[in-house]
Amino acid sequence: MPRSSSPALRPLRRAGRIEDHAFLGNMRTGALVDRDGAVAWMGLPRFDSPAHFASILGTQQHGLWRIGPAGPVTVARVAGRRTYLGHTLILESSWTTEEGTATVIDFMPTTGEAAQLVRIVQGVAGRVVMQSLLRVRTGYGRTSPDLVFDGPRVSAGLDEGRIWIDADVPLHADGDDLLSQFTVSAGEQVAFTLSWQPDKSPKNPPPVPDSAALLRQTAEFWTDWASRCTYTGSRREDVIRSLIVLKALTYEPTGAMVAAPSVSLPEEIGGTRNWSYVYCWLRDSAFAAEALTEFGYRQEVQDWIGWLTTVIGGDFDNLQIMYGVGGERDLTEQELPWLPGHAGSRPVRIGNGAAGQLQLDVFGEVVCALFAAQERFADLAPAVAPLVSGLVRCVEKLWQEPDEGIWEIRGPRRHFVHSKVMAWAALDRAVRLIKAGSMKGPLGRWTVLRDEIHRKVCARGYDPQRNTFTQYYGSGELDASLLHALLSGFLPADDKRVMGTVEAVQRELSIKGGYLLRYRTGGDEPGVDGLTGHEGTFLIGLGWLITALRHIGRTGEADLLVAALLRARNDVGLLSEEWDPHAEQQLGNFPQAFSHIAALRALAAVPVAAGPDSLIAREPW
Repeated sequence: MPRSSSPALRPLRRAGRIEDHAFLGNMRTGALVDRDGAVAWMGLPRFDSPAHFASILGTQQHGLWRIGPAGPVTVARVAGRRTYLGHTLILESSWTTEEGTATVIDFMPTTGEAAQLVRIVQGVAGRVVMQSLLRVRTGYGRTSPDLVFDGPRVSAGLDEGRIWIDADVPLHADGDDLLSQFTVSAGEQVAFTLSWQPDKSPKNPPPVPDSAALLRQTAEFWTDWASRCTYTGSRREDVIRSLIVLKALTYEPTGAMVAAPSVSLPEEIGGTRNWSYVYCWLRDSAFAAEALTEFGYRQEVQDWIGWLTTVIGGDFDNLQIMYGVGGERDLTEQELPWLPGHAGSRPVRIGNGAAGQLQLDVFGEVVCALFAAQERFADLAPAVAPLVSGLVRCVEKLWQEPDEGIWEIRGPRRHFVHSKVMAWAALDRAVRLIKAGSMKGPLGRWTVLRDEIHRKVCARGYDPQRNTFTQYYGSGELDASLLHALLSGFLPADDKRVMGTVEAVQRELSIKGGYLLRYRTGGDEPGVDGLTGHEGTFLIGLGWLITALRHIGRTGEADLLVAALLRARNDVGLLSEEWDPHAEQQLGNFPQAFSHIAALRALAAVPVAAGPDSLIAREPW
């Protein structure tokens, strides 16, 4: 086995800020690429597979693959410019040194076959010395696998399967690292490809990849997919970027949609609010399905409905609020003590203990998504009706129970107002489907129950002294989710309780720049969520506020907040879960479906006149 004593990138260097990363994906898994050309997060073959590049949650010793200009061992140069090529998820990063300019083209092919990551170095001007350091650390950065050389090809075993590395330049080992240093001149290119195989044997290599053909195929796939977007407004470029993120967060083999491709990126730097999001939440995927419905993406919506039908399997009483992308139910939460966490934010968690919670709002959100899908794509009715019927029957049994709610609190269950309103929304959509002849069900019973829930929410969840709905029955606290609740059509737009709640939430939960907190956290003492510490502003909450302001006639304020939401994007148009307007940095898992759904609604929404019995003219994804 060839060896080298090259000192490339020996110092312990932490990953950059969350917003310093770009996202690559192939509808099976994803990768995060730092500004310095380091793939800092990736697991194969699925979103929820154990990561073999995990430096974003620690240091470079926890696994990465960096390609960039060769230079001092203490500094990794950051790209001066990054962009996605057209309407694709193909990333171009450019470096200019004293010797010249070079770019790296990064992408994950969308062939539908075993996952690959392709990195093509291109010379633009002059002659630039480049280097590649590939450091595989399996088990979330814990173990160094053996490198096996087979002529010019190199392989390493992962927790699942095996990866093969092909390159246009010689590769050599330095301990457990795979290194290469080479020069590119203007017009030259050097390709590297990492290919995953389910077979763990080093004696069964995959075919040698054709990087140029894979690049063409991937560009054609994304360009064709983006061209199907039915939105033709002035913000089409921004809309398509967020839609591409949603598409890349789907798990194509099953139709599932993950909340984000990352785990344990902190909601507070140095804090403990660090959770794994590489699973399919019914709520998050329902919001995504509604957004895809709005922009004409029927196939993705149909696939999601198919996934939902499969995971429920007719057993609605044992419904979970989230699953693995393959429908797995066991998502046991664990801590990984060997990882120091992003920017020292511990613990690092995988799995998610919220999978076993009761979150009553989920029923309403899924039913609203199904209702919207059937409204747009009438031929989906046969698949929609049994799901709506089963979900609403669950609501009949559970609506009076306290729950953990949309924010998955780790404290005592409460009678959250948002949860109760979404229970109402599930019944409301079912009643409307029955009246339209789209499904069968007990119209009289469900109408009576819908109206009963409405009365109880108005009696127990509303504070007449302050003219606002509250976070939960008997509470004086407010919650951004109240905005989403009222966007369900629960009350008319001109109802004083709607206007009062929108104004109260904005007044009491807005901070610098107009960004919106979910609710007030407890600091050193556990808050309503059962957790200590604080967090950033929640971007989907800002999206709800924008929509609510538009529909109560305050369009000028809404437009200003749209600009604020877009300012929270990074240089390649990506949003994390949260934004810290004081430090001006992204927080939480990245990129986050919730936040891109907020951006889509904010960008594409057009003010509409309030109807006689609904706050909005279309469904509130």
